[in-house]
Amino acid sequence: MGFVLADQRGWLTSGEQSSPFSDIVVLNTFENLRKAVNSGEADFFMWETFTSKRYYDLGEIRKVGEIYTPWSSWKIVASTLLVQGGDVDPRVEDLLEKLNLGIKHFNENQEEAVEYISTHLDYTAEDAREWLKTVRFPKWTQGVDPKVIASTVEILCKAGVLSASKGVDSNAMITKQR
Repeated sequence: MGFVLADQRGWLTSGEQSSPFSDIVVLNTFENLRKAVNSGEADFFMWETFTSKRYYDLGEIRKVGEIYTPWSSWKIVASTLLVQGGDVDPRVEDLLEKLNLGIKHFNENQEEAVEYISTHLDYTAEDAREWLKTVRFPKWTQGVDPKVIASTVEILCKAGVLSASKGVDSNAMITKQR
């Protein structure tokens, strides 16, 4: 998301190795991020709205803006060793089926989800309910929209993380299209 922000602000120069975050500070945990912005060690950090909401509600941190992801929050990625000739390893298929069942259970048991989120993830029950209004899981986890991969690769190439000259082909990254 840092590269998305840099691209939106015009800090990335297409085709060149850009480093708009050359002075990045790695802090590893959300607690360390909060401490660093309050001590001045870091100027800002980017984190999911509801995960950080409790802390700005308490006045520990300040919210200065929002940026939205141009792709969904979660992607499932497998090693190319698990995909041979277009066939996906049965363990991956089993995982995806189990995720489908988990998503179905989650969607059908919203109060159970609120209970879990509010007792295990630092959300209040009210914030968990509000978060759930913004979340949509696919009913079927298999497959990906090629446009999502192409836009991600485009930003990462622009940021110098990937190199188009080194054979980056977003279509080749997709085993199953949605």
